[in-house]
Amino acid sequence: MAIDPETLDPDPFRQFDAWLADAIAAGMPSADAFALATAGIDGAPSVRMVLLRGHGPDGFSFYTNRHSRKGRDLAANPRGAALFHWPLLERQLRLSGTIEALPDGESEAYFAGRPRGHRISAWASEQGQPIANRSELLTRVADLEKRFPGERVPLPPGWGGYRLRPDRFEFWVSRADRLHDRVEYERTPDGWARRRLQP
Repeated sequence: MAIDPETLDPDPFRQFDAWLADAIAAGMPSADAFALATAGIDGAPSVRMVLLRGHGPDGFSFYTNRHSRKGRDLAANPRGAALFHWPLLERQLRLSGTIEALPDGESEAYFAGRPRGHRISAWASEQGQPIANRSELLTRVADLEKRFPGERVPLPPGWGGYRLRPDRFEFWVSRADRLHDRVEYERTPDGWARRRLQP
């Protein structure tokens, strides 16, 4: 389906809602997964897939271990870029902007709603750090099952959420002969400005 600046919603967040709904309706697996790119103080880029865990006019939220590579990157350089890719619809969405830590209360509320196994795993894993073997990780899980025998598993230290606050969006649709449609939104003091980009 062709797109043009005038055919898209003036509000990029509402346009995102429409595209995400289309991807879910089309049966796209993990339609809410996106690639998140960060860079540390040395400027070296790093990218990984994360899951969208909330969105609205304030931005796009995800959760992680704050001592991970992404957490360390964001402590040094609180900016990032994201890419949603919905290949069945031949659509992509790029975002970039500042990234801020979510308040502890939001992180605690989200964490409490995760399945118990996910909560135990968050305690067991020092995300991205070397480990001798899988058995060591499984031993940690078994120890934590004993440490937290009931349903309540508290928020681990250093684990929490972030919010990407975009200042730029790009909605992309594949077209014949690689003459793709690209519409960029840029935040201005008066709202959002839209323009077509060359493919």
